[in-house]
Amino acid sequence: MDAWDQLTARLNELDALAGAGAALEWDQQCYMPPGAAASRGVQNALLSKLHHERFVAPEVGGWLDTLEAADLDATRRAAVTQLRRRYRRATVVPSRLVEALAHARSEGFAAWVDAKGKDDFSLFEGPLQRLLDLVREQAALYADGAAHPYDGLLEDYDPGSTVAELRPMFTRLASELNRLLDALAPLAHPEGTVPPVDEDGLRRLSDRLLRDLGFDLDRGRLDLAEHPFTTNLGVGDVRLTTHLHPENLLATLGGTIHECGHGLYEQGLPDHLAGTWLNRAAGMGLHESQSRFWENFIGRSLPFCRYLVPRMQGIWPTLRLTPEQLYAAANRVERSLIRIFADEATYNLHIIVRFQLELGVLEGRLQARDLPEAWAEGYRQVVGVVAPSARQGVLQDVHWSSGLFGYFPSYTIGNLYAASLGARLEEEFPDLWDQVERGEFGAILAWLRRNVHQKGASADAPVIFREVVGERDPVQDLVDHLWRRQGTLYGARRIV
Repeated sequence: MDAWDQLTARLNELDALAGAGAALEWDQQCYMPPGAAASRGVQNALLSKLHHERFVAPEVGGWLDTLEAADLDATRRAAVTQLRRRYRRATVVPSRLVEALAHARSEGFAAWVDAKGKDDFSLFEGPLQRLLDLVREQAALYADGAAHPYDGLLEDYDPGSTVAELRPMFTRLASELNRLLDALAPLAHPEGTVPPVDEDGLRRLSDRLLRDLGFDLDRGRLDLAEHPFTTNLGVGDVRLTTHLHPENLLATLGGTIHECGHGLYEQGLPDHLAGTWLNRAAGMGLHESQSRFWENFIGRSLPFCRYLVPRMQGIWPTLRLTPEQLYAAANRVERSLIRIFADEATYNLHIIVRFQLELGVLEGRLQARDLPEAWAEGYRQVVGVVAPSARQGVLQDVHWSSGLFGYFPSYTIGNLYAASLGARLEEEFPDLWDQVERGEFGAILAWLRRNVHQKGASADAPVIFREVVGERDPVQDLVDHLWRRQGTLYGARRIV
């Protein structure tokens, strides 16, 4: 075989290993008994080590050398460029560290579940500190020439993003959000409450939403997890999870629609490019733009509520709820404790706190033992609330237990991208909201498939984003969207 055939054969092998690892991690979060945590850690570590060693092997570098000197078509050239970048990063990380991180993630997740259930951070502190030490070591290896040690971690999730870029953008966004929140604070909340419902009905509604939005249940499935997530086990096997909250229907809907957005992106990636590693997301910010677009831009709109309420009443015939009441409840704005339940206007403040804490961790200013107090102070200053317990505070997210430092900024990047993508859609489809009210989502999904999903990782997310929206200002687009929706709903006067 020539270099290209040898390289793609290796990449297909690595995808198979990654899929097996993803299946184990999916099972750990959905079905695995707690007593299996130790053995699962060994399994995950072995697969991670094998994957790493097979990718950083000298022959892979040789194949890339050969291909970089060859006359390639555009697709192969893009694949080689992206692979060289990944290879260069992977080769600086020793197998020992890859294996140790996999062990620590399995231990960390089990400890987090226990600590959250018992509302006791001390049960998580030790495993978290081990993860922090390993992540710092990884960041130091990545940071050669970087302006900030956090930049190397950002590259794993949002290639091209830097602390120097994110800090001022987040500062500007926080200022604009606080203008909106200050304007809404003295105003009465719009009237609208959603009564409790049963879990069986919630599951049926979740399944209906997936089908209507376009998720292919022949190539994916929905299960339950403590913290909703989406993973791709291989071509034709996208796993979604949600969490049922009978007392909080909106929380379940938001989680289901959010993960459906991720799943639609995964199912829309260019499967014909398997073996090139271009058949994957261009960045987690772009991935989050798809989930947040469906969850917020579409899912919290009044036309969507008009589509949804009749379907809800088909499941719960005695449900007394109007679309206007559901819309009011879905767009209630208030400073709150839990990120995944946060309204659209305050959500990014939650992310800014986590970004600041992660910078403190990578700069060495914060250790695991410091995080509960630092979390409380960050929430007091930025979000304007104080968590009464660790479960509602520093233990609320699963990410750190899995070593995902550098991921949280992707949520805000995704919200910004989603706002500009929504603005472009409104320009291209004058009847967009009529389609949504009728429950016709096919044209919207086709547009996203054409402009985002099918691009895969042929370019970095910022490049793909700019190809779609042009020179739009995403911060301004998001702020304008919030003023049009929540500002109008509350009857607020925009503060300039």
